[in-house]
Amino acid sequence: MVVGAWVLVAVGVALRLGSTSPLWLDEALSANIASLPVGDLLDALRRDGHPPLYYLLLHGWSGLFGEGDHAVRALSGVFGLATLPLVWFAGRRAGGPACAVGVTVLYATSPFAIRYSTETRMYSLVALLVVAGWLAVRRAQDRPTLARLALVSLLAGLLLLTHYWSLFLLAAVGACLLAQVVRDRLAGRPAGVPARLAVALAAGAILFLPWLPAFLAQAGSTGTPWGAPARPAVMLFQTLGDWGGGPASESLFLGLCLVLLGLLALLGRAVDTNRIELDLGTRPAARGEWAVAVLTLALAVVVSYASRAAFAGRYTAVIHPLVVLVAALGVVVLPGRRLRVAVVGAIALGGVGFGVANLLIDRTQAGQIADAIAAEAGPDDVVAYCPDQLGPGTTRLLGDEPPGATFPEAGDPRFVDWVDYAARVEAGDPAAFADEVVERAGAGAVWLVWSGQYRTVEGVCEELVNALAARRPGWSVVVESGDQFEHAWLHRYAAP
Repeated sequence: MVVGAWVLVAVGVALRLGSTSPLWLDEALSANIASLPVGDLLDALRRDGHPPLYYLLLHGWSGLFGEGDHAVRALSGVFGLATLPLVWFAGRRAGGPACAVGVTVLYATSPFAIRYSTETRMYSLVALLVVAGWLAVRRAQDRPTLARLALVSLLAGLLLLTHYWSLFLLAAVGACLLAQVVRDRLAGRPAGVPARLAVALAAGAILFLPWLPAFLAQAGSTGTPWGAPARPAVMLFQTLGDWGGGPASESLFLGLCLVLLGLLALLGRAVDTNRIELDLGTRPAARGEWAVAVLTLALAVVVSYASRAAFAGRYTAVIHPLVVLVAALGVVVLPGRRLRVAVVGAIALGGVGFGVANLLIDRTQAGQIADAIAAEAGPDDVVAYCPDQLGPGTTRLLGDEPPGATFPEAGDPRFVDWVDYAARVEAGDPAAFADEVVERAGAGAVWLVWSGQYRTVEGVCEELVNALAARRPGWSVVVESGDQFEHAWLHRYAAP
């Protein structure tokens, strides 16, 4: 049985080593921004809406290992692999050897963790820092030396510089620590340890201060124009589905299994080999992790609604490792070794299945579109993109030839400027843009990569399709929109 567990871990490790899909929008944007000189990189991030740590690390990594798809994704794979031994230590500390094995298998085969270990984004770094932070806090609770408290501060600051949802996580941890201070004071106990930890956590914000002006500017002008705010129930079910592997009923079931096992850790206690007793007063082993996870999500819901921000399941990388940890504690509660092995094995095999799908399924249609353009494009051709969000992935594959332009402002197709995005799209003129790209093409053909399913451009790209058809009547559909996560049409408007 132990051998089977480590075989599953080895499979999970292998599935973190890459993906066959071309980079989709967010990945291509990350790689393109990271390729800039540091000063330009930081300036581009101010228009992108993210903090700088991951991009700076990717900048250095790319300088050493190159900017190819496998190279830029490998950094996330390194973070994902580095998280696994820390998860084992966290499980051993939380629930002993059985919990350590359980959490390592569950995390190694987690479709969510596998996906973001193969994506050129910051989420596997977030998970690594969260698990390291959990261990640092636990060690500081044992003995709050200056060095241990400084490590808590450092990790808190690094989290803030990696993803803004870390604000919700750190606020939740701080609230729980302050609640413990109040409880200890009311009970007449010394509250020095939780108070010191709360101060150490707050001190981590010092690292964030240099980036604070950029964050405030981003908060006022970038936001998430690509999506609408989600209702709490929608956020919950989307999160469960993403934790389980994606938008499918089976993935929702896998995500739900993690939560149910976590609830078992919070409320359950094995009475004998056939019975589990529920304690509604909750059990202390998982109480802190559940409080942090629930409060983090609650804060995110409130702030997202108040700021009209969109939600994506990947943001929950700040709590996902904690939920997997309490799920492993729930496995330990199950009566009987065979039942525990069967439950972990079933969830792990389901995760491996979705992990294989992640390896093989294209996330974007950019590869198909780029191949079609490269096969027929002439030296004077121009590629137009509507919306600009379709530019980075396809341009990354095409390179500089043929040149490209993005609606609404005929900008550089390698990047997306999210500052006042909706207002700039609304002010865009499809007819004027069509005139510009036709003029640029001259005697060459115009290629249009477009989709009408992006928020803020509803109906606009269709207007551009018609405007180009009026100027270049000899047009054809080269690629039809597919069922990939990022999909688009490719039209060719022949030279006059």
